[in-house]
Amino acid sequence: MNEVDLNIEANERICLIGRNGEGKSTLMKVIAGEIPFDDGEVRVEGGARIAFLRQEVPDDMAGRIFDLVADGLGNLAGLVKDYHAACVSLAESGDEAAMNHLSVAQQKMEAAGGWALEQRVEEVISRMELDPDQEFSALSGGMKRRVLLARALAAEPDLLLLDEPTNHLDIEAIAWLEEFLLGWRGSLLFITHDRAFLRRLATRIVELDRGMITDWPGDYDNYLRRKAERENAEARENARFDKKLAQEEVWIRQGIKARRTRNEGRVRQLQAMREAARERRSKQGSVKLAMNKGELSGKLVCEAENVSYAWDGNPVVRNFSATILRGDKLGIIGPNGCGKSTLLNLLLGKLKPDAGDIRLGSKVEVAYFDQLRAQLDEEATVIDNVSGGSDSVTINGHSKHIISYLQDFLFPPARARQPVKALSGGERNRLLLAKLFMKPANLLVMDEPTNDLDVETLELLEELLLNYEGTLLLVSHDRAFLDNVVTSSLVFEGQGQVNAYVGGYSDWLAQRPAPEEDKPRQKAGTEAPRVKPQSAPGRKLGYKEQRELARLPGDIEAMEERRANVEQALSDPELYQSDPEKAQSLSGELQEVVAQLEALYLRWDELEEIQGG
Repeated sequence: MNEVDLNIEANERICLIGRNGEGKSTLMKVIAGEIPFDDGEVRVEGGARIAFLRQEVPDDMAGRIFDLVADGLGNLAGLVKDYHAACVSLAESGDEAAMNHLSVAQQKMEAAGGWALEQRVEEVISRMELDPDQEFSALSGGMKRRVLLARALAAEPDLLLLDEPTNHLDIEAIAWLEEFLLGWRGSLLFITHDRAFLRRLATRIVELDRGMITDWPGDYDNYLRRKAERENAEARENARFDKKLAQEEVWIRQGIKARRTRNEGRVRQLQAMREAARERRSKQGSVKLAMNKGELSGKLVCEAENVSYAWDGNPVVRNFSATILRGDKLGIIGPNGCGKSTLLNLLLGKLKPDAGDIRLGSKVEVAYFDQLRAQLDEEATVIDNVSGGSDSVTINGHSKHIISYLQDFLFPPARARQPVKALSGGERNRLLLAKLFMKPANLLVMDEPTNDLDVETLELLEELLLNYEGTLLLVSHDRAFLDNVVTSSLVFEGQGQVNAYVGGYSDWLAQRPAPEEDKPRQKAGTEAPRVKPQSAPGRKLGYKEQRELARLPGDIEAMEERRANVEQALSDPELYQSDPEKAQSLSGELQEVVAQLEALYLRWDELEEIQGG
């Protein structure tokens, strides 16, 4: 990055875009104060708070959700966590030691003014629809990222930095995150490859290209239009410049005959033009995607009839039937963990169904893109992962040197000789594409191919798949990618039910049946809905009821003290003569306090009865 200038105003939602490797994540880390920079300064006005949510979930993170979210508070996090633990302990045991622990924790909270912080953590956890006492390690990847977002929000940041927040989230979780961020008050700077997410959120686009920042006010579609106009203007200007430079080069080489008319000012101008031509920033090359075409498969690629498959007694696929024909481009949609990869393995014959039949057609050659990148050898070099020791590869009958082939996927020679473990996520995905496209295939299976790819590469991959003459099975949470590529979709809709729809994601939204009115709708992005039981004697108190019961003695004590103060004021006979309006007001306040006290005692009795029942 060279002399980057970036100003972020209040309540902006800025998307930082650019090719893989341009330094977008590095710029975010500089803004967050996590890494030093060579020159310049980062100014944070008025003590504004910054929170940063990285791409990766730390492997060593563990503990209860409440404690992890409270860590976002900073220095007082320990105090708030101790008070929460004391409340939970009292609710569970109710013994004298737990009561003493809570009393000490309350005193510390009072002295430090920590009540507002504790309430902030609870509010964030509630808004994020999390269970405060659930273990972090037991959560799905998407829910873990939600906990990390809650921790960032607990700090009440003025600026929130999000690096690829939709990676590894399913469609429902992405939709939930969109709605949440649209309603969040604060400034947002985010990196994403998800074009639907970008279109929905961004109010301004900032592009990092060849070390330089370009600012594009407005949404993503405005950016695309204005950038195309600028590139066309630059191309025309470069063409005029190159034509004039060529003419001047001819002039300077005319020889002795021309020397009599040579103008030294013109010579100096030519030298300046040569320097400008050398310094002109050339656009980084684009990925050149080409796929080895396999022999045509038979018309029938795969047929499934009444297929069922269960895992640990839970139905993953139930009574599923489908016919996949040559040339179909089929999307598979569903939440994380529903069984999309299992369905792929059933269709490919890698798993045997519990019931029903699956038949593969004739001459089917499969190439499989694995979302876990298990096909890559971490210790081997980029070259060895693709070539297997050969100096060349053959693509559609044409031999190509391995270095040249890898350059088509933006791996320069030096990078091609490095081990895979040194690559970024986007580079690994490009490497897997390079390896995949070498294999002749007429059935292409792609499980989450879009993660970590920049938008330009995504669009090139879309174009390749649209022109692919074979059959495609695609698992993806990228809504725009699904809409642009697939011709039909298989959608997991609960309890192992997989239904077919014409078109992509948006078409499914338009076609799917409306939910029955008497069925509770699951909120976007949540796990299986948790239904709270109604209050009844003999059951275990819910988490909020436990907290309420733990607080009631203190609330009652405070209300009793308030009643005593009001009664003392009303006991002054001079009050009714000197300030009758105040006396009337205090009488009304006393009635209100007595009513509230009665309600508190009734609620205490009710919760005690439930817990002891």
